[in-house]
Amino acid sequence: MDPAASQAVQAAAAHRGRQLDASRDAALRDAALELLAEIGYDRLSIDAVAARAKASKMTIYRRWPGKAELVVDALSCLRKPGEVPDTGSLRGDLEALASRSDSPDVRFDAKLVLGVVSALARNPELRQVIREQFIGRGGVRLRQVFERAVARGEIPEGRNLDLLVSVFPAMAIHHLLISGELPDASFTAQVMDELILPLATAPVTGPAFSAGGAALNRKCSS
Repeated sequence: MDPAASQAVQAAAAHRGRQLDASRDAALRDAALELLAEIGYDRLSIDAVAARAKASKMTIYRRWPGKAELVVDALSCLRKPGEVPDTGSLRGDLEALASRSDSPDVRFDAKLVLGVVSALARNPELRQVIREQFIGRGGVRLRQVFERAVARGEIPEGRNLDLLVSVFPAMAIHHLLISGELPDASFTAQVMDELILPLATAPVTGPAFSAGGAALNRKCSS
């Protein structure tokens, strides 16, 4: 930490017993999220957040010890996701989810995930908040869609819904990392239609690898 930042932290610590203006918290969180989406975690700094929010660094340090804590808190306070679609069919629900991928909120969220990717390996708190705010919440919505489809008989009983829920986040993050582009409605619709829908509605079979594994063992031991 540079000397100026260190002095700001010390000054903030001396004032932490005073009443804080809660209205400033939201503005500081919003500034941090905007910068996170624009320049990423590694380039984000307390100075930049202070400038964006038109606040002093001491104002920030009175609330959060450092950048990591600010980002984790800002991500944790993100708005709740929208309603789960209920069109009456699995295909209709998946199409409704895909059509929302081009909404400003969803694209902003994708930029946030892309912005923190470089820091996830070294910051367990960031990993946790990403799991809860993005992977977890999106997974809950998808699971509700799948559970309704099971109740309607569109998805067979015994399907591993947890595994099914993990397909889209894995594809979306892979797309982000490899292409550097945000998943749009076209990409999302393709994944839903060509991967998730066929996987969800396929007949449930027994353990796929048991017989093959046994055959391989027999071949290796012969």
